[in-house]
Amino acid sequence: MVMPAPALAGPGGAAPGSVGDVRRSNLALVLGAIAEFPPGTHPSRAQVAGATGLTKASVSSLVLDLLDAGIIREIGLNPQGRGRPGVGLELSPSRAVMGMEINVDYISAAVVDLAGTVLLRELQERDNRNSQDMPVLAALAVLAARVRSTAGEQGVEILGGGLAVPGLVDPAGARVLTAPNLGWVNVYLDLDALLPEAALGVELFNEANAAALAELRHRPDGASNFLFVSGEVGVGGGIVIGSELFTGPGGHAGEVGHIVVDPDGGHCSCGGTGCLETVAGQDAIFSAAGLAPEGGSRSATMSALLRALESGVPKAVSAVERAGYCLGMALASTARVVDIDSVVLGGHFAVLEPWLRAPLLNSLHKYAPGKYASEHVTVSAVGEFGALLGAAGSVIRSLVEAPHRLHA
Repeated sequence: MVMPAPALAGPGGAAPGSVGDVRRSNLALVLGAIAEFPPGTHPSRAQVAGATGLTKASVSSLVLDLLDAGIIREIGLNPQGRGRPGVGLELSPSRAVMGMEINVDYISAAVVDLAGTVLLRELQERDNRNSQDMPVLAALAVLAARVRSTAGEQGVEILGGGLAVPGLVDPAGARVLTAPNLGWVNVYLDLDALLPEAALGVELFNEANAAALAELRHRPDGASNFLFVSGEVGVGGGIVIGSELFTGPGGHAGEVGHIVVDPDGGHCSCGGTGCLETVAGQDAIFSAAGLAPEGGSRSATMSALLRALESGVPKAVSAVERAGYCLGMALASTARVVDIDSVVLGGHFAVLEPWLRAPLLNSLHKYAPGKYASEHVTVSAVGEFGALLGAAGSVIRSLVEAPHRLHA
């Protein structure tokens, strides 16, 4: 029910091996067991005891803590065979986290309940190119406050949030190391201003990595090894190996958008030349197709591109086919370095997949024959919700692994 993500240590933890430390560990064990039961089922205390190996008395005491913190609630009666039915337990539907995203041409926020369901979502188109961080963060804070207020009117409390940005980040320092398309270098973000007084605060994530985690949770084929490619103004990537996000020692693995596909190509926002982003990024495709953003609206321009593709306009078709072919070149290079044989297309790559699939596969088969089977090149299962779901889901996972942070 929750998306895998690195656990976050709670503040003020007891010394390892102490009674407090053991209780906190057991609290997480019980909450994790409740979260892992299939949707629609409401385990009893006895069933949780059976799933965790803890005594019924211990589980009952820990459940009281979780009830007091508002993380779970009692619901109905759960038949257990012989004897009296037990009271069912479930993650509280009145508690949620907020996923937020800053991208080059929009900001967005979504409320996600503890079971991973999107309750509310709002997107605001906004040109953030070469912007100052404070006005962008202020605009997102206004959007988040509006969404939070709507959630409150529905009886839902926001416990904390996750912010995804299209760049390299230092989560511990709340710092964006570099986000070329935003024009940000070594920018510290006041994350607390996004959700004032939220118990869990706000955590920072790379947009493509967050979307890859969401994809891992929602893949219908249950794939545990894949490369997620995010198509926006920039092109990002997230690598999942053995159901774990692989970020590399510096946390920057997966930057497929800056693999060189045309050594004599155009200048890239990263400072390089001929990167995939200069051919397959959203602005690059629009430009090659002869389309300028209509009224500054990315959605209107994408709609115009889709109409041109459906009508077979040569310039539009050529732009998308070249983007697909160059994407295949970058993925072929990635396959040679990282032993991945599945790729998931997100962002505009998913939207344009009917037109870029054939050239993408041709390129893959030419430059990395046998590495990617056609059926292993798929479209995102979460669509445009990916970064929001992934950022929120990671915060939910950190809560499940350290619920004492709310009970303290």
